[in-house]
Amino acid sequence: MRVAALLRGINIGPRRRIAMPALREIAESLGHTDVETYLQSGNVVFNPARGTDDLAAELEKAIETATGHAVAVVVRTGPELRGVVEGNPYPVDDPTKVVVAFLGEAVELGDLSLGDLGSYLPDELTLAGRELYVSVPNGQGRSKLMDALTKRRLPTTVTVRNWRTVTALAELTR
Repeated sequence: MRVAALLRGINIGPRRRIAMPALREIAESLGHTDVETYLQSGNVVFNPARGTDDLAAELEKAIETATGHAVAVVVRTGPELRGVVEGNPYPVDDPTKVVVAFLGEAVELGDLSLGDLGSYLPDELTLAGRELYVSVPNGQGRSKLMDALTKRRLPTTVTVRNWRTVTALAELTR
């Protein structure tokens, strides 16, 4: 079974730069096979050498050892990613205007401390297990909701991917 590891906050701006060949080498050094990366934003897909229970922690430690960067990692299996695609509650006319925030662990909506979601309209949010689906009709850069999600200290790791990346990762993990 293939998995996708999603790294949080790398290669965005001048800090925490990790080349994708280096990321592939790190995953391979852990015994994972058929390793491939997608885009420059920290998506690595592979066949795990062992079960999936401790993959995120194992990769976080290996990345920090190899690069000196403490990077949070969220892992999803191929079937989980296909479930994310199937569970999307929003129409996708433009794949850059629907995003998924992948959570390290499930939370309750109140744990996000976002207040009245109506104040973020036209943006919308749907929580489903360990994913937050977010519709951003005016784009992520203009979204008050995305700004609140990314600047707020949340009770778990959060890393965001646009719909194009989500569907590509679901395909790569088939």
